[in-house]
Amino acid sequence: MLSDSTPIATLPTKDMAGARKFYEGTLGLAPTQEVPGGIMYRCGTGNLFVYQSEYAGTNQATAVTFTVSDDDFDTEVDALRKKGITFQTFEYEGMEWKDDVMVSEGMKAVWFSDPDGNILNVGTEGT
Repeated sequence: MLSDSTPIATLPTKDMAGARKFYEGTLGLAPTQEVPGGIMYRCGTGNLFVYQSEYAGTNQATAVTFTVSDDDFDTEVDALRKKGITFQTFEYEGMEWKDDVMVSEGMKAVWFSDPDGNILNVGTEGT
C-alpha cells in the first residue's frame, strides 16, 4: 500500500551545477546517489531528488518542507541567513509574521526559493 511507502520529494532544475552548489554548499545536503539527469540527497528518513528539467521553477507553491524541532528552528534559520538566504513573506489568513518568520498557533516557519525558483519551507510541527 502507498500509505506504507516513503515518498521522495522531487525538484526540477535547469542548471544541475547551480543546484548542486545550492543544495550541497548552501543547505549542506550530501548526495547519496547520482543517476543520469539527477542527484538523490538523504534528508532525515526521507529523500530529495533533484533532476534536470526545462520546467524548473514553474510551481508557485511550496514544493518541499523540512521539519525541524522547536529547539532547532532558530539555529537553522540563522544558519540559512548567514549563507545568504532571503526569506519570503506573503498574506494568508491566520498567519502572523515576526519580521520574515511566520509565527502562528504554536508553529514557526520560513519560506525561500532555490536558484530555479522552487519554493522551500523550514518549519516546526507546532503543538
